[in-house]
Amino acid sequence: MKRIAGAGDTTFLAIGDDVVDLSRIRRIGVVAAGKAASPMLKALLPSLRGLSQCDLSGVVIASDRPTDLPPGFQFFAGGHPTPNQASIDGAEAAVALVRSLRKEAIATGDSLCLFLISGGASAMMELPLDSRITLEDMVKFHRELVHSGGSIAEINCVRKHFSAMKGGRLALEAEGILSYSLLVSDVPLGHLDALGSGPTLPDSSTVDQCKEILERYGLMNRFPVSVRQFFSSTQLHETPKSAQLRSKAVTLLSSEDLVEIVEQRARDLGFYVVVDNTCDDWSYSVAAEYLLERLRDLRRDHGRVCLISSGEVTVELSARESELDGSERDDTLGVGGRNQHFALYAATLLRSLDARTVVLSAGTDGVDGNSAAAGAVVDETLLDDEKLLFQAQGSLQRFDSGTFLQEAGLSIVTGATGNNLRDLRILLAAEF
Repeated sequence: MKRIAGAGDTTFLAIGDDVVDLSRIRRIGVVAAGKAASPMLKALLPSLRGLSQCDLSGVVIASDRPTDLPPGFQFFAGGHPTPNQASIDGAEAAVALVRSLRKEAIATGDSLCLFLISGGASAMMELPLDSRITLEDMVKFHRELVHSGGSIAEINCVRKHFSAMKGGRLALEAEGILSYSLLVSDVPLGHLDALGSGPTLPDSSTVDQCKEILERYGLMNRFPVSVRQFFSSTQLHETPKSAQLRSKAVTLLSSEDLVEIVEQRARDLGFYVVVDNTCDDWSYSVAAEYLLERLRDLRRDHGRVCLISSGEVTVELSARESELDGSERDDTLGVGGRNQHFALYAATLLRSLDARTVVLSAGTDGVDGNSAAAGAVVDETLLDDEKLLFQAQGSLQRFDSGTFLQEAGLSIVTGATGNNLRDLRILLAAEF
C-alpha cells in the first residue's frame, strides 16, 4: 500500500491492484486486530496522515498499546490464547465503528474501511453470537478448543459458527462501504478465511462441518452448559459465503515469504535445501518422525542438507492439562508449547542418525504455548546420556518440555516479535 499524489489536490491510495481516490473520501475507519496489529498500523498511518478533508478513526486490538496512537483511535488489550473482557469490548467497538461508517456511506457514499488482520485475532477480538454466554464460559470454550487436538482449520471452523465477528460476519457489517482487508497471514496458501478465523472474508466452512468436528473430538461434553445449548440450537446459522460478501483482501506478508528468506540464506551457507510442508497440522510425533526420515533420505545423496518446514503441528493435552490455560500453573503441570514439544521429541530420535544433526522449531510470534520461549534448538548430542534421555521422556509425558530445554540452555527466547507467520522448523544435517 502506498499514497500517490495526483494532479492538483488529488491524492490516491494504492491498495493491491486497486487505486482509491482519497479526494472523494470524507471518513476513514481502521480496525486492526491480532499479534501484528500495532506494527501494521504504524506502517499504514503515514499513508493516511495529512488528509485534511478526512476524518480518521480506528480500533486497535493487540497485546501491547501502539506508540503514538493517533487521536480518534481506541486501544484494547485483547487476550491470547483465550479472550478477556478487552476482547469483547474491542469487538463491540469495532462493530460500532463499522456500523457508523456504513450509516455515513449509505448517506454520502464517501467512507473507506481498512481491516488490518493478523494471527491471534481469533482470541483478541471476540463476541459470541449468543449474548447470554458469559466471558467465563467463552474462555472455557476457547480453552477446550485449543486443547482438543484438532487442527487449526478445525478449531477455526467451530469458532466461526460461535462468533458474531468471525467467518465473515464483521465484513457483513461493512456491506455498502468501500473496504479492504490487509493481511499478515499465519495460515496456508488458499486458506485465508482461516486467518483470525476470517472476520472479514467469506467462509467456506458449514454448520454440518462444525457439528462433525464437535462430535469427532467429543467437545460438547467438555463445553459449559451455555455453549452446549447454543450449539444444540436449531437456530445455528451458516456463516456468510462469497455470494454475500464483496470483500477485497491483500496479503502483505505470509509464511511463504519467511520460508523464501530462510531458503536463500541456507543456500548461501552451502546447504542443499528442500522445503516440505507436508506435515502441516500433523501430530508433533508423526511430524518429527516424518521429517527426520526425509532428512535421512536426503543425506544419502547430499553432504550438507537443510530441510525447512513451516506450519503448525498439534499436541493433544491430557484432560487435567486442558482444564487450565497458560496463565494458570500448579506443580502437576508443565511448561512449554508445540514447538518445544516437537524439538524435544525429535531429540529423542536423533541418536539413530549417522550425521551431525540440528533441529530448530519456533513460533514466529515469539511465544510457544504457556512458556516465555518461542521454541528451541537441539542436536544429536543432547541425549547421549541415558539418564538425560529418561528425563526427556518424562518431560514429554508431563508436557514439560519447556523446563527441560530451558535448563539445558536450548530455549529460543525472543520476546513478542509483533509478527505471526506460523511456526518454522529447520533441520540441518552434515557429515561428522
